[in-house]
Amino acid sequence: MHIVFVIVEFAIVLGFMVLVHEFGHFAVAKLCGVRVETFSIGFGPRLFGWRHGDTDYRISILPLGGYVKMAGDAPGDPSRDSKAMDVLGVDINPIDEAEFNARPRWQRVLIALSGPASNFVLSFFLLTLVAHYHHEVDKYLDGPAVVDYVPLNTPAARDGLAPGDTIVRFGGDANPTWDQILKDSALNVNHAVSFSYTHNGQLASRDLTISAGDGSNEPGPDMLPSTGLIPREQAEPLGVDTVTPGGPGDRAGLRPGDGVARIDALQIHSLDTLVSYLQDRRGAPATLLVMRHGQTLTMQLTPEKGDNGAGAIKYLIGFKATHVPVEVQKLPLGQSFVQSYKDNRDDSTLILRVLKGMFTRHVAVSSLSGPVGIAQQIDMATQMGIWTLLRLMSNISINLGIFNLLPLPILDGGMIVFLLIESIMRRDVNLVLKERIYQAAFVCFILFAVFVLFNDVTKLHLGH
Repeated sequence: MHIVFVIVEFAIVLGFMVLVHEFGHFAVAKLCGVRVETFSIGFGPRLFGWRHGDTDYRISILPLGGYVKMAGDAPGDPSRDSKAMDVLGVDINPIDEAEFNARPRWQRVLIALSGPASNFVLSFFLLTLVAHYHHEVDKYLDGPAVVDYVPLNTPAARDGLAPGDTIVRFGGDANPTWDQILKDSALNVNHAVSFSYTHNGQLASRDLTISAGDGSNEPGPDMLPSTGLIPREQAEPLGVDTVTPGGPGDRAGLRPGDGVARIDALQIHSLDTLVSYLQDRRGAPATLLVMRHGQTLTMQLTPEKGDNGAGAIKYLIGFKATHVPVEVQKLPLGQSFVQSYKDNRDDSTLILRVLKGMFTRHVAVSSLSGPVGIAQQIDMATQMGIWTLLRLMSNISINLGIFNLLPLPILDGGMIVFLLIESIMRRDVNLVLKERIYQAAFVCFILFAVFVLFNDVTKLHLGH
């Protein structure tokens, strides 16, 4: 039954994104005097809709996108530069000024740009809304990059990093936050990144190889721990939310509301620190120092191997930690605009860096998410609350805008490139050549879509 809700969530969110994108094309086309024949959410056969004026507004069967069909927008349709004359010199195929290809090229460029621009505007609006009413961030992500623990036999351990050290440079970032380190690491999996850190007041510089964590080329949830970088997420002991009945923690006396301050001689400020320490000790018996209602308790326990919830077998104590401290603010409207701009700029830059990383083979193409992956993300975001969902919708919108601006035929960016070339040439590109390019691009696009879908299903299978 849950799968039905996932499909409905996916259809509503993606449908809204597509609606905004296509409405941008539609509105500017109408402003330019272009006749719009079809406004469709989804592809394929028409499910239902209505007709108003010249336009058929419809919902189609495949909710994987949408389109606006304008009169004369196909490559082989007549344009201002092509007329047919009879023997008397009378135009027997008069140009319809309401057709897309009959409009000046600058208007056609504006129409092509308006879809992605609408996605950027939507993303800016959503992030402004989030910043104004619920600006939330994990506190440690914006603070100094202090290391809580360095697992044995990791690249960071071999570079001499130790608990308590502070990373002062990572790649091109000086005094980086953990948020910057996370993003830079995801873009350099299995590659070396130069970094500097302070250890007992002394500065050291090294080249750190980023590990994916699962042996693949894709960044995963254990990417930083397998690299040896575990952030100090809080100053307080690690909070206990729930305890697994009958597990090692339960048998040792651990209770919800406790705070795990230390395991053996190691102070604990992160769940990853605790889990990594248990793996380094290979499940050896350990002593916990626990804070409970102002009292200090000592507990003896022996970890047990089990599924960590992500399909990996780890030594576990058997409890769920409380969420790391977050900071929630309601920014004034002016600051919300500024914060939205910064967040959109960072998200856009990250997307462009991912695309660059794919071409330089620093990021695996298999890390892309298609409909299945996006549906999973939407479902998780929905369960986490409206603000998380709005943040994800913003990210999807800006991805959609950037993707459509790629200079590839059948995308808005490809159309813009053709129009710019024709403006420079002062004539249209040969219609036969243009049609062949579009046909080849369409086949490549279908193959790429099949690859992404297959990759989605494969990851879904592996996740189970």
